[in-house]
Amino acid sequence: MNLSPELILSIFLPPLLFEAAWNLRWLDLKRNLIPISLFAIVGVIISVVGVAFGINQFSGVPLATALLVGASLSATDPISVVALLREMAAPKRLSTLMEGESLFNDGVAVVAFSLLVGIPLGIEQFDLQVSILRFLVFVGLGLGVGGLIGFGISYLTQRFDLPLVEQSLTLVSAYGTYIIIEELGGSGVIGTVTVGLILGNFGSRIGMNPRTRIVVSEFWEFIAFFVNSIFFLLIGDQIHFDSLAENLDEIAIAIIAVILTRAIAIYGLGAFSNAIAKSDIDWRSQTAIWWGGLRGSVSIALALSVPIALEGRDQIIATVFGVVLFTLLVQGLTAKPLLEGLNLLGDEPLRRKYLEAVSRRVALNRVMERLQQVDKRPEIEPEYYRDRAALLQGQLDSLQADIRKLREEHPEARSYAIEQLRSELLAIEADTYAEFVRAGQLNKELAPFLQGLLEE
Repeated sequence: MNLSPELILSIFLPPLLFEAAWNLRWLDLKRNLIPISLFAIVGVIISVVGVAFGINQFSGVPLATALLVGASLSATDPISVVALLREMAAPKRLSTLMEGESLFNDGVAVVAFSLLVGIPLGIEQFDLQVSILRFLVFVGLGLGVGGLIGFGISYLTQRFDLPLVEQSLTLVSAYGTYIIIEELGGSGVIGTVTVGLILGNFGSRIGMNPRTRIVVSEFWEFIAFFVNSIFFLLIGDQIHFDSLAENLDEIAIAIIAVILTRAIAIYGLGAFSNAIAKSDIDWRSQTAIWWGGLRGSVSIALALSVPIALEGRDQIIATVFGVVLFTLLVQGLTAKPLLEGLNLLGDEPLRRKYLEAVSRRVALNRVMERLQQVDKRPEIEPEYYRDRAALLQGQLDSLQADIRKLREEHPEARSYAIEQLRSELLAIEADTYAEFVRAGQLNKELAPFLQGLLEE
């Protein structure tokens, strides 16, 4: 398939970025904003310069071309590692750090790539002051227009409760924001990320009922999976093993440069963040973030978007693909034993097991209450109600026995129940404010009162 570079970015980037932003919780992001910003901005600069320097010095690739390879490979895509972290019940903060870094460094990497792509074509000259100014304009337009669209659609969805229309609006906003901001000369990537964050954290609360939020989240989960799948099919179509064999030296040098520059960025910036912001990211978490910084869809999209007229385009694509293949097969498949070896799981498996049992008990108790309150219907035999009630009671007794056993064997499990109750109370408060906003009784969703009270 022969797709133009502009089409590749316009079709594949918006849904990937929007889906990641939609699922990232703002409160978690805000707590870790300093280390995430350092990893995503300074880390990208370190990666671009380090990878470009290594390829240029040790394989003789022209510096302008090497910078494009560095920019392409500075975008991390730890989706498989994050999925593994969730499956293994690793600390939530570790997932937030990796997802937040990936989301924002994708934007910074694309902006860097956009600034650098004209240099090897001879249509632009590198000037530090001009590049910094263009970067600020790119980002400023993306944040400003993205914010306007995000809040506009958030308030628009308050006016109706139509799940398919609201789902369609999120899709239109992802692509529309990207196209509009690119036409205005800004960063469509930053704009799409901004819209995704606003709709996922604000718009979905004030304008969507809980069922719609679930439908939209599942829709975007499928879209991201589908787009990733198409990406890798495109990779298989574009890459041939003979081109990989011809560029083995460049691929090997790029792999070493990517691993070394990421180590410098994560350990160095992690220590700096701990010193200035008391981030408290220990060396084990830093190691997991370092090794979990896989390269994937965004790197491939940038490589495939290199103008066809550029000499060395095939070399760039082959090098980037070789590095992506290494990170997926080597780093991706060794992430699980690494996490186990670092003992990062802690008591999370026990915590998850206990909270699942308590959640199931709460749900079945509500079913039992409903069964006892419902009007007995003449077309249903009374024996059916008694059978259902007996079955539910048996399940509840079994769950209660499991919970009691867990408490006896693990005294720390009691704190998990308190944590779950706090989450339930906060969710009730937030949903109540959202209900008042939808009804027009409030102009904006109030800050949670219970958050500070429970912390005290």
